[in-house]
Amino acid sequence: MCFSLHCSHHHPVACIVPPYMLRVMALRGDPRTAEMARALLKQTEKLRDERAELNRGGLPPAHPISGAFATAAVSPAEGLCCPDRRIHDGQHKAALPGKLIRSEGDGPTGIPDADTAYDAAGQVFSLFAKEYGRNSLDGEGMPLVATVHHRRDYNNAFWNGTQMAYGTGDGKVFRTFLELSVIGHEMAHGVIQHSGGLIYENQSGALNESIADVFGSLALQRALGQEVHQADWLVGRGILGPGINGAALRSMKAPGTAYSDDLLGQDPQPWHMDHFVATSDDNGGVHINSGIPNHAFYLFCAYLGGRAWELPGRIWYRALQTLNNPMASFSDWADQTMDAAIELAGRGSIETVMLRRAWKLVGIAI
Repeated sequence: MCFSLHCSHHHPVACIVPPYMLRVMALRGDPRTAEMARALLKQTEKLRDERAELNRGGLPPAHPISGAFATAAVSPAEGLCCPDRRIHDGQHKAALPGKLIRSEGDGPTGIPDADTAYDAAGQVFSLFAKEYGRNSLDGEGMPLVATVHHRRDYNNAFWNGTQMAYGTGDGKVFRTFLELSVIGHEMAHGVIQHSGGLIYENQSGALNESIADVFGSLALQRALGQEVHQADWLVGRGILGPGINGAALRSMKAPGTAYSDDLLGQDPQPWHMDHFVATSDDNGGVHINSGIPNHAFYLFCAYLGGRAWELPGRIWYRALQTLNNPMASFSDWADQTMDAAIELAGRGSIETVMLRRAWKLVGIAI
């Protein structure tokens, strides 16, 4: 997630490509690549004042339906509607949303990017509806609006507070942004936004990023029917260009190993609090330090085995709905997940023991 020029109703714009990656490209890239990276970075700088104003202005309250999934005995899908998907073709222009080319229930358009965006939005909707009892991103059935072919050779994808937009990539640094863990990540920012929010800086901002990674990964694992040990736990697998030495943007299983490339540099994510990165860049390291809670979630799932989107996902979702602390630290979040685990699995259960162990292994005691 980052901030860019495209801002709607004063919401921050959540981009998948982090600013530290753009800074490295601006320094190491050829003239064209460096110019592209500087242009994307410039968008973040122009919204610095608006970002500060947003943080001072408070966040929207959680919708009552958001916490509908209270216990494992509840049937989350009961009473929920189908998604309302609206896919647009941006025709490589900046204006949003562009030309509507596929509405809910329409057959395939024959435009691969549009049909991928349609299918992926349905898979993310299904995760939140059927597993966690949430009716769309806002909990109240909001339409799932998306634009493909945003701008020309645009190396990013983002959630702008009301809709998704996907660039096509330049084919060199990025080949696509229409990958399910990326789409799930960005749509999950909408869920976080409508669940009380997490201020987008320092540890609370890193939690915002981590929770989006968690649900992006869970959307992919659920769509593939993967159990914990079958999943690769990568965010953005396959989106990097053909000449880039890397597998993905981030790894939840092994933070810091997703890529190591002459142009992009070395994946900077830590997995333990001993290596927490104190920086003013990237809104206080929100894309960097998110590796720590990401790894805690991975460890928890690895201990339990089975399907990560079931109990572990329910714990993380419930913790988000009950957090009510926009400035939460990693320690606050760990405590909140433990409370949710006790409610869903029982005090003294093996699940709570394993959760405590997972947090301890990344340097956070609860």
